This record gives sequence, structure tokens and C-alpha cells, in this order.
Amino acid sequence: MKIVVCIKQVPDTVEVKIDPKTGTLIRDGVPSIINHDDKTGIEAALTLREQLGGTVTVVSMGPPQADVALREALAMGCDEAILVSGREFGGSDTYATSGILAAALKKIGYDLIITGRQAIDGDTAQVGPQIAEKLHVPQVSYVEEVKEATEDYVVVKRQFEDGYHIIKIKTPCLLTAIAELATPRYMTVRGIVEAYEKEIKILGFEDLKDGLELDMIGLKGSPTNVYQSFTKEVKGAGTILKDLSADEAVKAIVAKLEEKFII
Repeated sequence: MKIVVCIKQVPDTVEVKIDPKTGTLIRDGVPSIINHDDKTGIEAALTLREQLGGTVTVVSMGPPQADVALREALAMGCDEAILVSGREFGGSDTYATSGILAAALKKIGYDLIITGRQAIDGDTAQVGPQIAEKLHVPQVSYVEEVKEATEDYVVVKRQFEDGYHIIKIKTPCLLTAIAELATPRYMTVRGIVEAYEKEIKILGFEDLKDGLELDMIGLKGSPTNVYQSFTKEVKGAGTILKDLSADEAVKAIVAKLEEKFII
């Protein structure tokens, strides 16, 4: 089975700060990591390879520095890494990104595609499902367990609002992974050494242009854009009402609302 995992290099959100003047992320000096859900997808793919045989290819779209994330995936045990990169792709929103990745996946080939549910820097959860739509393959999102897998189909447990679904889906297909799906393994020393000995293949605009909607890539071709990013304002400590009866509490709350001219 040929398994392809799509990953994204994201800023570590623990360290992220917002420029108060521009409203944009301050990325200088902020460490980058593999998106958490994507790393879970890597582990799920490696586990399936151990059960069924085959290969695991990891793909990332981004600038040249995304090489670091791809080598981490190789050090975890992936067989091949591919970077989708080009100036023409810069500024792509989720729609444009999914189109570019779909073109890359057609060129690479696949039996099973795994993506993370969503990226911690955007939280849209759109790219995985959009890739499946553009490739015309079935998809299951929010996968928390792979219960059975063969060359022809997989059976998965899908998280749902108040329960779960058990779904059997034919391959080729796409799954989006959530944190409960797997616990990512650590890199090994040997894996790290071998990761830096392997070549990372680069697919650029010229390699993919025949499979792209040329007017729907990059910043100009993106139907959406982020107007502004900002942090929530810190709220005051508030007032705690203690040792009041229900009627006294209601009167105190109403008085406070009247004081603030809310009512």
C-alpha cells in the first residue's frame, strides 16, 4: 500500500505573539513544528505500513525551510519526503492550497492519503476534505481509530458530536486524523542520521502546472484572505457575589446591569 501523509510546518503557538500595529503574527524567532494532527497522521501511516507493507511518503507545501519538518518525518520512519514549493504558490488560502496539493498527489500516486484534521495556525479543517473533493476520492474526517485495513478498504471509527460512526471505505481514499488516532513515536538516532542522508524531492510550479487551475493559485487566485489577526482582550477579574439568597443575588445583578446602563 502506498500511503501519503500531508503535513504542514506551523509556528509553535505557545510562543506566538501578535504585532499590535499590523495585527499579523510575529514569526521572527518563533520555533516551527510539525502540526500536531499531521504528526498523528504520520504515526497512523507508519503503523499501517508495519501491518500491510508498502511505503509512506510525506508531502508538505511551503517555503524551503519546511525541509526541516520533512526530515523530522523521515527520522520518524517515513520512506520518502516531497516538498511542494514555489513563489507562485505563496499566499494561497485553503482552496488554492488544496488544489496545488491535489495536483502533487496525482503526480506522486497513492492508495491512502492521510492529513491532519486541521492546522493549529489556521484551524479551518478545510484542506483535507478539499483535497479529497478535487481528487474525487471518498473521505472520512475526524478519524480516531483505524479498526481494520486491507489493500482494498479500511474500516475506521469516526468521532461524532455525541457518539461515533464505524465506516468502511474503499481505497483509494482520504482520512483526516485527530489526536486520539495515535501517539507519535520519537525519532531515533539512526533515523535522524539517515534522514539527513536522504534527498528531499521538490515539486515546483513547472512540475505541476499542467494539473493546476492557474487562475486559482497563490495570493491572487485565493478566493479568501485574512484581513486581520488579533488576540482577545483580557477581561477584568469581575465581581463575586457570596452568601446571598436567590432574591438578593437577582437584585444585586440587576443593580449592576443598571449601573452599567445595560438595562
